[in-house]
Amino acid sequence: MGALHFNARFRDELLNGEVFTTLREAQILIERWRRHYNTVRPHSALGYRPPAPKSIVLIDQRPTMH
Repeated sequence: MGALHFNARFRDELLNGEVFTTLREAQILIERWRRHYNTVRPHSALGYRPPAPKSIVLIDQRPTMH
């Protein structure tokens, strides 16, 4: 079911709504959609949470004295 679901989403959310004029344009838009699908978009199998939410890790930039 996973591949069928992905292919249907890919077709419905991207391919049916775009007309690519160059191969490079297609590559950029498809990669942008793929990143969104894999990191931001909520997935029903995950309780409508994103699969890999962006996180910010703050690093202390002060010099450390040893």
